[in-house]
Amino acid sequence: MRSSRTHKSPALAERHVPLRLRDDGGIRLVVVADTHSAPHPDAERRIEAERPDAILHAGDIGDLSVLDRLGALAPVVAVRGNIDAGAPGVPDVAILSLEREGAPVMTLVMLHIAVYGPKIRADAAQLARRSGADLIVCGHSHVPFVARDKGLVVFNPGSIGPRRPPLPIVYGVLEIEAGAMKVRHMSCETGERWLP
Repeated sequence: MRSSRTHKSPALAERHVPLRLRDDGGIRLVVVADTHSAPHPDAERRIEAERPDAILHAGDIGDLSVLDRLGALAPVVAVRGNIDAGAPGVPDVAILSLEREGAPVMTLVMLHIAVYGPKIRADAAQLARRSGADLIVCGHSHVPFVARDKGLVVFNPGSIGPRRPPLPIVYGVLEIEAGAMKVRHMSCETGERWLP
């Protein structure tokens, strides 16, 4: 006999974060994920060379000292991953409003798990639509990719943590310049742009 009650997922802790665009209307965000307490030894040096306005961490942080080290490079916004149950003060979801002169220009939603295979999960798509998001940032799979599904764009930076063969050790860069958004993946090992 089936229960007539519907199962509801527990409410996710959300944090709304405004990020100001530079005076020239641009912004450079370095996006990382899945550090698992052990970012690649060259990660901080490579990220610092990008001169980011902020760093986004899409979960599976591990030891929270990782955020302190990244925070020495630029302001950090992080979300909790599935290994981060004991991460006090780290939300499950960050809704980032990129703003110019107090007016939103673009909205991003960041959460750890947003896709199932190549498809955006229904709950992630609903969250993005409810938030008016233009882009979903996620981690979890360690697979770097940019895709479009359900009328939304999703960006996974890959992982800068311990290697999972055959996957690369990479981070993402998201830039807005002259009103256009560009994303790319960078190798922690070579410092060069990574292409699949």
